[in-house]
Amino acid sequence: MLLEVRNLHIHYDKVEAVKGVSLSLEQGQIITLIGANGAGKSSILKAISGLIRPSSGEILYHGNRIDRSAPSTIVEQGIVHVPEGRRIFKLMTVRENLRMGAYLNSDRGEITRGIEDVFDRFPILREKQGQAAGRLSGGQQQMVAMGRALMARPKVLLMDEPSLGLSPKLIDEISELIISLRDSGLSIVLVEQNANLALTLSNHGYVMETGAIALEGASQELLHDPEVARAYLGA
Repeated sequence: MLLEVRNLHIHYDKVEAVKGVSLSLEQGQIITLIGANGAGKSSILKAISGLIRPSSGEILYHGNRIDRSAPSTIVEQGIVHVPEGRRIFKLMTVRENLRMGAYLNSDRGEITRGIEDVFDRFPILREKQGQAAGRLSGGQQQMVAMGRALMARPKVLLMDEPSLGLSPKLIDEISELIISLRDSGLSIVLVEQNANLALTLSNHGYVMETGAIALEGASQELLHDPEVARAYLGA
């Protein structure tokens, strides 16, 4: 197993946000966490990337525990987080933002090749590379956030609400990119408010309610589950 979360508990002061969650990710797979706001989905991503410490439980990567590792160590091992709301450096140029994604890499040639790879995936960013990232559209800023993550040469990508605030056309473009990343061998944990989109893109889904997993299974099965349809798909 590439990535495994075992009986994870997360507290914010006395409030338990995540209650004994277990999940697993295999190589070249997309798994998704769906559920209402406040269900604990983003907290799980933050725990995997080392941004918050779980109260108890284990997070294993290639069989080794990482739940007490520093975020930079986790990035170095190949797990990279694309946070909700993009969190780009708005006053820096697009190119400077991308370079920040390679902060652990001292090989200038490799950094340049990485930037060119991002520009090949997002041609519009090549055109905008000298502009301040904060002046871009929401969709273009999402591309910068994803491109910055790809600069770290991840093996696992943690994506938090990539479709948030985007037009249907841009959602289609981001969806195609996610599938192409999966097809290239990247493994992805996807948190997405758009449950229909998330289950369409992923291999396996976890439905979360108030910090716990209420239901899990193959994404296509969940997509046609009447209970999931009523609660999350607007049926």
